[in-house]
Amino acid sequence: MAKSPKKAYVCNDCGAEFSRWQGQCTACKAWNTITEVRMISVQPSKGDRFSGYAGDTQAKIQTLSEISLQEVPRFNSSFQELDRVLGGGIVPGSAILIGGHPGAGKSTLLLQVMCNLAKNMTALYVTGEESLQQVAMRANRLGLPTDRLNMLSETSVEKICNLADQLKPQIMVIDSIQVMHLADIQSSPGSVAQVRECAAFLTRYAKTKQVSIFMVGHVTKDGTLAGPKVLEHCIDCSILLEGETDSRYRTLRSHKNRFGAVNELGVFGMTEQGLREVKNPSAIFLSRGEEQTAGSSVTVLWEGTRPLLVEIQALVDHSMLANPRRVAVGLEHNRLALLLAVLHRHGGLQMSDQDVFVNVVGGVKATETGVDLALLLALISSFRNVPLPRDLVVFGEVGLAGEIRPVPSGQERISEAAKHGFKRAIVPFANKPKNSLQNMQVFTVKKLADVLSILDDF
Repeated sequence: MAKSPKKAYVCNDCGAEFSRWQGQCTACKAWNTITEVRMISVQPSKGDRFSGYAGDTQAKIQTLSEISLQEVPRFNSSFQELDRVLGGGIVPGSAILIGGHPGAGKSTLLLQVMCNLAKNMTALYVTGEESLQQVAMRANRLGLPTDRLNMLSETSVEKICNLADQLKPQIMVIDSIQVMHLADIQSSPGSVAQVRECAAFLTRYAKTKQVSIFMVGHVTKDGTLAGPKVLEHCIDCSILLEGETDSRYRTLRSHKNRFGAVNELGVFGMTEQGLREVKNPSAIFLSRGEEQTAGSSVTVLWEGTRPLLVEIQALVDHSMLANPRRVAVGLEHNRLALLLAVLHRHGGLQMSDQDVFVNVVGGVKATETGVDLALLLALISSFRNVPLPRDLVVFGEVGLAGEIRPVPSGQERISEAAKHGFKRAIVPFANKPKNSLQNMQVFTVKKLADVLSILDDF
């Protein structure tokens, strides 16, 4: 008599497991989110052609020195910006998760990639949210070649892998992982258990058959990927397509990459013909008007492996409220409060009775501390109502004692600013260039007082 499969009870919100059913999850305190799940055996069956990981039948123990160091070959995705984010191209057998808000362009980008790659390799696009007619209409509207791309409308992971085993594609797209389901999991598609097991199943198939798989993932209202955190652990690369629906630019950022740098950034423009690469992102983020205005400064961010010039704007105005407002868009709110305290203590400028609004132009999120000095100069410029020179670029970290700390890749940042026509730069003393640059005057500073004295001379 066959043994009945083991059962577990899993919370659909947080993924916590319990030995028996209960009304409330003790981990996340949610009610009526625990469902029964049948446990899947980890031993592959005889008829399962893709169970287990690659090399299961010939597994052996090796020393670290015996492992081949030959570089894994990559193939281009037909988009240089996407290749940059992935670390130089698509690795065969890799599982890549791409997330983004509805309407960001995830399906459009992957459809463009697959139609271009289908010219030279076997490609399979699996859609679970749209019909095949909807995908075909979008491809025709974008003017993409449609004669070589294989399409499949299915949500059962077992059927998808069985059909793919017959086609033997080199690259696949699963759109999206939230609508896929396994027959052995009793919860509904999109639940924590289904997303976790479907992603693990597809990742195992990618490693076994050396098929590169793109999985489309939804995001929550706070911008994080929906589903359990283990979803990001089991895949090789996690990238996020960001951008407001009313903006024509999209940024593709890497949050996890086993084959390249993290926090790499790619920039695309949304057009009627789909997503187009932006070769020079600094140019679109520095589209300033001809008239000089107070409260604007330019800094150089370091995104992955390249510099990016962005404009920092600040507005300081007298407040009519008992508690003045502090609003930061694209910057960390706590960092703004910290810099205002440093400016008061070590710069003698008090803004406790002023409303302060700061913004990074273009929708870029500046998370590194190298923007501290540029933000302070923008605040000072707006507070004094004195514009900064248009040919001035600033970067550096500001400490609590008022000291100006160095930032990584200072020489490359200065060189990037010089390419865009900037003539003056205020940088930390430790980032002073070893050789003098033509058409670039570099001011080095050690503390906030040095910065204020340089501004008085402009």
